[in-house]
Amino acid sequence: MHIWVDADACPKAIKEILFRVAERESIFLTLVANQPLATPRLKNINSLRVPAGFDGADNEIVQRLQPGDLVVTADIPLAAQVIAKAGFALNPRGELYTEANIAERLNMRDFMEGLRATGIETGGPSQFGPKDKQNFANQLDRFLSLHYRRAKG
Repeated sequence: MHIWVDADACPKAIKEILFRVAERESIFLTLVANQPLATPRLKNINSLRVPAGFDGADNEIVQRLQPGDLVVTADIPLAAQVIAKAGFALNPRGELYTEANIAERLNMRDFMEGLRATGIETGGPSQFGPKDKQNFANQLDRFLSLHYRRAKG
C-alpha cells in the first residue's frame, strides 16, 4: 500500500501525522504538489513536484495510483476518481470517502458551486482545528487496522 497526499492544500498538522505513521508502519508516502515540499529524510517518504496548472497534482496521483492505495485529499472529484480505480480516499478532516457516499458529496459540491456561480455567498469550510486533526488521526488508524495491518499479518 502507498499513501498519496494531495499536498498543495493539506494542513501541516495532517502531514506531520502522516510522516509519523509512515515511519512507524513502514508505509510508502508521497506528497504531490506544484511547489517544493520538505519531507523527512526516510526512504519511504518523498515528495513529487508537478507543474503548476489546473489539476496537475490530481492527475499525477490518479495516474500513479494502484488498487488499495490511500489518497489524502479534500478534493471531491479526485476522491471520486480514486474510488473508481479501487483506491481509498480520506479527507484531512477525517471523512473516508466511499462508493456509498461519494455521489452525494459530488452532488452537494456541484450544487454549492452552482449557487456561487449565481453570486450567492455560500461561505467556505470552517477553520481547520484540533477536533479535525483528531478525527483524521482516528480515521487513519481505523483504516490502517482494516486495510493495512491485517493484510500485513
